[in-house]
Amino acid sequence: MKKHITTILVIWFVGSMTCLAQLSDTLELSPRQIEDLFISQNLELLAERLNIDIADAEIAQARRWENPELSIGDINFWSTSDDGDNFRRDPQFSVELSQMIHMGGTRRRAIRMEETSRDIAVAEFEDLLRSLRLDLQESVNELIFMQAFMNVLNRELDLLTQVVESHRRQAELGNISRMELLRFESELQEVESEIFEHFMEMNALQTTLKILLNIPPTVHLTVVPENETVRNPLDISLLNLMELAIENRPDLRAYNLQTVFHERELDYERSHRIPDLTLSAFFDRHDGPLENFFGFGVSMDIPIWDRNQGNIRVARLSIDQANFLSQQQENTVRHEVAEAYQNFLMAHRLYERISSRENLASELDAMLDVSLRNLMLRNIGILEFLDFIETYKSNRETVLTARKNLITAFQTLQYAVGTTEF
Repeated sequence: MKKHITTILVIWFVGSMTCLAQLSDTLELSPRQIEDLFISQNLELLAERLNIDIADAEIAQARRWENPELSIGDINFWSTSDDGDNFRRDPQFSVELSQMIHMGGTRRRAIRMEETSRDIAVAEFEDLLRSLRLDLQESVNELIFMQAFMNVLNRELDLLTQVVESHRRQAELGNISRMELLRFESELQEVESEIFEHFMEMNALQTTLKILLNIPPTVHLTVVPENETVRNPLDISLLNLMELAIENRPDLRAYNLQTVFHERELDYERSHRIPDLTLSAFFDRHDGPLENFFGFGVSMDIPIWDRNQGNIRVARLSIDQANFLSQQQENTVRHEVAEAYQNFLMAHRLYERISSRENLASELDAMLDVSLRNLMLRNIGILEFLDFIETYKSNRETVLTARKNLITAFQTLQYAVGTTEF
């Protein structure tokens, strides 16, 4: 009774999702089209790209001069005339205009620091793009595998459905035992349950892809596979891949730029040892021996106690720290490339061995209908028929998995190297 209830629920759920899919839009995209859509619509990428614009704005701000300062003081609204009786007739006041001028190239060095910050923002954006692209590629490869394997399960379901319908009629006529029919019905339920679980996994994967692509949840996404080719790992030098990774990995470039930033920060802090100048011009009315006094002045700090020693030391230590982190990241990059290359080599060897026996897959396809006819003619038994179907399904899953692992391993190697140009 529980098995029948489970079957009813599975059929109802699949039927409901089929109706929902019919009401939704269907979007068929190739992996290349998916990647183009991802680059133009992924919200996390769009947000990260704004950091570059923010860095550009900070460079523009660093190029600005400080505003001059205007001060008005010593205002006396009482008359300064001899009779002293007229309010606001001849008041006393002073006006001062001052402008700070950075010495020692401080402003120029601050601009260079901001330019390095922008380079770091670009490297961080490229690294995020690299990471999200790998996530996208892995999800696309998995969905392609699931779509293909769902076809295998559906074919198995069709075969077993035909067998159950035929055996049900034969059981009603008394030509076969009820036990034989129950055996096929039980197998059919297991396939239906497997299809249900497979559908749930595909649905979760579709959700992940649609979030990455920023498309509505009501859209049903179908990936149209492409004949993607990969290089033979024996034609690729591991040492060359490591050198390419050192040149192209954006995360390593970001670490190296941190060193450059702190070197420029050290120059910036050293420039503060030279005090800034403040030039001023002022006008004073009725506050001295002259009725209207014009004057100029210069002011600066006297660098006796503080020559910015602390900040200079911090910058030096930051350079050493950034160098250590950069060396550690370079070591990590080399190990990641070596690991990805070995995984790709093994995936390629496995796929070559499996694909060299393509006649096996074609023979299994051809034998499906033959085995069904032999079962109907009672030439083979139940166990032999079910064992063949299981063998067919296992073979198709093995081939599809090997192909998926090969593509994923090659894309992971590209991710580890930081470029597809090899």
